[in-house]
Amino acid sequence: MLTAIIVVIHVIVSLMLIVFILLHSGRGGGLSDMFGGGIGTAAAGSTVVERNLDRITVATAIIFAFTTTLLVIRLQ
Repeated sequence: MLTAIIVVIHVIVSLMLIVFILLHSGRGGGLSDMFGGGIGTAAAGSTVVERNLDRITVATAIIFAFTTTLLVIRLQ
């Protein structure tokens, strides 16, 4: 039962991580340009939205690593 819950959380976090990584700006794209944040900013990634997106992505990656570790331990 607990393993099934961890798997569901892991799948949801995996999909969230994919979305958050795709939202990051690459070459002239991403979330900052989508909302006009790329216009008038001096450095790429300097907007508040980009910094918050970075924080959310890192937190999601940590949760992903944690659930991966839990699944490895549970399935041995």
